[in-house]
Amino acid sequence: MRVTLTLIAAVLALSACNMPNDTPQASAPVTDPYVSTAGGNVVYRGDVNVAGNRLPGADTVALGADFAAAGATVYFAEAETSLSEEARTTLSRQAQWLVQNAGFTAVVEGHADEPGTREFNLALGARRATSVQEYLVAKGVEAGRIRTVSFGKERPASICASEASCLARNRRAVTVVAPPAAGV
Repeated sequence: MRVTLTLIAAVLALSACNMPNDTPQASAPVTDPYVSTAGGNVVYRGDVNVAGNRLPGADTVALGADFAAAGATVYFAEAETSLSEEARTTLSRQAQWLVQNAGFTAVVEGHADEPGTREFNLALGARRATSVQEYLVAKGVEAGRIRTVSFGKERPASICASEASCLARNRRAVTVVAPPAAGV
């Protein structure tokens, strides 16, 4: 019995050891494009989200168009969560489509490229998905209709060695819409 307990304790102690590949790597700081005011309101830096001011991205989606017409994917710079002008334009079309199709729900999937630890990339994917969700909500989509999930580097769009253009395709957020449940 004592030998079994000693072996279990040894296995647990070894499993808690930090392996060389488990050490966090230094990374570029991630900036949040949103700030909270003293009144508790959320403001998008550079474009104040108040009555009379619109966020960028005026492109429209035709009424009755499929969600694919809006564009489901937005891309990010390395280790970033801030939305580019192109991403905001795509998200504005997504928001317009979601407002026009109020019965649909959306899941925003956050993704990262291969470099970095699993934990870092899961957190980065979560921040990217949240950035997209907050933008869609700022554009008029009900917050309860949007969920976020992070896949980190676990579901790459492209398998890359280290090519920059290939890695860039994996730094993304994908919005997946689902129709209303039958009978609801």
